[in-house]
Amino acid sequence: MTNASWRRAAVLICAAAIGACATPSSKKPPAEWDGLERREVKGLDNVYVRPNVQFPAYKTVMIDPAQVEFAKEWDPNSTQRELSRRLDAEDLQKIKAEVARLLRESFSDELTKNGYPVIDQPQEETLRVLPAIINLYINAPDTMSAGRSRTYTTEAGRMTLVMELRDGPTGQLLARVVDARTAGGMGGYMTWTNSTTNRADAQREFDDWARRLRNALDRLNGKGKT
Repeated sequence: MTNASWRRAAVLICAAAIGACATPSSKKPPAEWDGLERREVKGLDNVYVRPNVQFPAYKTVMIDPAQVEFAKEWDPNSTQRELSRRLDAEDLQKIKAEVARLLRESFSDELTKNGYPVIDQPQEETLRVLPAIINLYINAPDTMSAGRSRTYTTEAGRMTLVMELRDGPTGQLLARVVDARTAGGMGGYMTWTNSTTNRADAQREFDDWARRLRNALDRLNGKGKT
C-alpha cells in the first residue's frame, strides 16, 4: 500500500469515528482535525475547514474515483432468505461500483450544467474533490433474481459521505465533510424496496450533496446561493 493509500485509509477510519458522533449518545466530534477547524454548517453533520485561507474562485473541478466501504455490521444476506440466490463477492463489488458511478454522475451532472467543467487533470483554477462513501448499509439488497418475493422496509438504508476538498495545483487540503444520511425514510410507512428504489433513494442523497458543493462554488464566484 502506498503512502497516499495509507493516508486515505487513515482518513476514512477517523471519518467513521467522527460520523458516529452524530448520534445523540456519542461524544462530540473533535474541534480540530489535521489542522482543519470544525465549522457549523446547516444541513451537514461535520465540516472541517482550513483556517485563515482565502479560497480561490475555482472554475473547474477534478473528481477522484469514489471509494465505497460497507458498514462492518452489515450482513448482505440477512434479508435474502426468500430469494433464490444469495449475494456473493462479485455482487458486492458490483454494488460498490454502482454506488461510485452514481455518486460521480450526480456530481458531474450538477457541476457541469452550472458552469463548472469536470476535468481529468488539475489546472490553475481547479478544485480537487476526493469522495468516499463509508458505513454503507442496505436494508434490502436486490439480487435481481427471477423470484416473486418482495421486501418491505421503512428505509432503504444508510451511508456516510466523506469528502476532501483540495487545491488542484498544490494539493493543499482545504476542507473535509463527513455527513451521514438515512436514505428512503418514509415516516414509519412500509414500502417495497428493491434495486430500483434503492438506486433512486441513493441518487437523491447524492444529488443533494452535489448541489451543496455547487452552491459553495457559486459563493466563491460571487453567484450567490441558488
